[in-house]
Amino acid sequence: MRERIVFKFFGARLIKTGIAVFLTAKICYLFNLPVAFAVIIAIATIEPTASDSIRKGMIRFPAALIGAGLAMTFTYWFGQTPLTFTLAAVLTIYVCIKCKLEAGALIATITAVAMIPITYDHYFLTFVERVGTTTIGLIISTLVNLFILPAKFSTEIKERNDRLYKETANLLKKRIDELINEKKSVSKECQKEYQRITSELSRSFQLCRFQREEWKYHRHTWRELRTFIYETKKLDGLQQIHYHLGHIISVHINGNMFTNSDKDLLRQSVHSTVQFLESSGAKLSSEHVEKIRELDQQFWHTNEGNHPAAKKYHHHFAPETIILFVILSIHDVLEEIERLSRHKI
Repeated sequence: MRERIVFKFFGARLIKTGIAVFLTAKICYLFNLPVAFAVIIAIATIEPTASDSIRKGMIRFPAALIGAGLAMTFTYWFGQTPLTFTLAAVLTIYVCIKCKLEAGALIATITAVAMIPITYDHYFLTFVERVGTTTIGLIISTLVNLFILPAKFSTEIKERNDRLYKETANLLKKRIDELINEKKSVSKECQKEYQRITSELSRSFQLCRFQREEWKYHRHTWRELRTFIYETKKLDGLQQIHYHLGHIISVHINGNMFTNSDKDLLRQSVHSTVQFLESSGAKLSSEHVEKIRELDQQFWHTNEGNHPAAKKYHHHFAPETIILFVILSIHDVLEEIERLSRHKI
């Protein structure tokens, strides 16, 4: 357990940051150059993927030059005064925004402000020196990110998929139980869980993007690619299920919607749906398919029989129709997931 905690703390990104800082500082010491600015750039350039490191590094480098140039200019004009700090910070941010270098504005501003109190003369040489140290930090951190401990997100994506399928199944069961038990409004627990899963899905799609970007600079096997595509398609399916689930999260009920037999059918259908989700892509049972057929017939019967009295405001679909539609829509997604599981793409 202790080893797992230590390993989790010393993750790949933290290790790469340490290596980049050490190498950058070592090179600066060898050439008798200021260390601080090079190390700042080295730390800031370590990103989740090599692609992001290169892309953002190309933004932060010119931004840092802008900050250094403005700092030296105002120091030459006004000396080390409050006005110098203010103008250097404000104009650095302004110029970075105008030049579409927003991602490097923070580093540029820190560079500008930090240079002022340590510069007394030889302003141009000081600027050139900062350009050199910035270049060292940028190159070292980019190379470290590119060649040391390349990021691999496929395993994490799979683990997240398995967990999110189970959590979505649990949320579906809880919400359907609330509706069957005629609880008029959604519980805060279900609302919070739905919002949390929404956030987790966004994170999973971000990891998928990271993996695609990482493979631009690192080789991968055909098996790794197939596994990644499979998990990505499962994630797409989960997003569709989550979207449908949102309809019954927001639905409100009035009075008795279902008969006892309808409730039993709904419970059984949801139970088998939950079992499939928890297995994250096993085989749909014949009993489940039969229950879905019955639910489908019930849906059309409910929809045809739903003719609300004329009102100034009314919904075109009754709550029970929405609930049945959601369960059937989720089943359609489950069939696609089952097909993926059988054929592995």
